[in-house]
Amino acid sequence: MDNKQLLSLRCQHTETGMTADEIATALQATPGWAQDGARIAKTYQFKNYYEALAFVNAIAYVIHAEDHHPELVLTYNRVLLRFDTHTVNDGKGGISLNDFILAAKVDAIFEQSFA
Repeated sequence: MDNKQLLSLRCQHTETGMTADEIATALQATPGWAQDGARIAKTYQFKNYYEALAFVNAIAYVIHAEDHHPELVLTYNRVLLRFDTHTVNDGKGGISLNDFILAAKVDAIFEQSFA
């Protein structure tokens, strides 16, 4: 699966996690994202707080529309996002395709408006 394919998909409610090989392949399609235990994470850098906040506002719509919400940490000039899927692994959480779909979509917003 490549980035273009991820961008064309929509999140689905799922209890199906990904295998280690599937995660490794998806990480190759989403540069800058890294596995952080049972989730994926990426930090975005900005010129200042206003740009960081504008990014959060810009991604809010797609996150809500996809109904897949990250852990989000906003600091002066950085935004840290962590995605996991709470329903996989019998409700213990883990990584699903939804996490990578949103990673690709958030990256696209960043590239279009802030890179």
